[in-house]
Amino acid sequence: MTDGYLIVGLGNPGPEYELTRHNAGFLALDYLADQRGWPLNSEKWQGICGSGRLGAARIFLVKPQTYMNRSGDCVARFADFHRIEAGRILVIHDDLDLPAGKIKVAAKGGAGGHNGIRSLIQQLGSPDFVRLKIGIGRPPRNEDGQGIPIERYVLSAFSGDELELFNSRLPLIQEAAELFISQGVERCMSQINGRTAEQQRP
Repeated sequence: MTDGYLIVGLGNPGPEYELTRHNAGFLALDYLADQRGWPLNSEKWQGICGSGRLGAARIFLVKPQTYMNRSGDCVARFADFHRIEAGRILVIHDDLDLPAGKIKVAAKGGAGGHNGIRSLIQQLGSPDFVRLKIGIGRPPRNEDGQGIPIERYVLSAFSGDELELFNSRLPLIQEAAELFISQGVERCMSQINGRTAEQQRP
């Protein structure tokens, strides 16, 4: 196996999805790539990709262009080619079960109803990749307990306040990704997940 790392941002391709809640992973990866000077300027295996270095570590980045429910097709090919084991893959994605703006790192787990994560587990043959979860919250409900259907909610654009909150978390997301690479997942979880909501505020 290689000593490189693969950072994946999940989302859907196309301008109609660009600022939707389900594209939080794409947006976060774009930010990380821009901040680090790792241009996402090539296409391979149905993904937009780039690479760079963090210290001695070689970093590969990819945004699958296969639509969310087939994200694993692209990611598995990258991982196989570069011989990157699951524990060295960091997947950045939206999470309905976290409050909007909350950031959480998990070493492994199930799909939690997320189609992109389900596809990765199936195609990688392992749930042991690391997840950097970006909370988007669940749709609000009215007095009758009715709300926007989940599928419509995640494919809808961030509100102005939500986008402002998301953008304020981008430096924390970058910090989490770099901690994972430089100090490992346990240290990353301790540093990021241990912060209170107040401490996660900009």
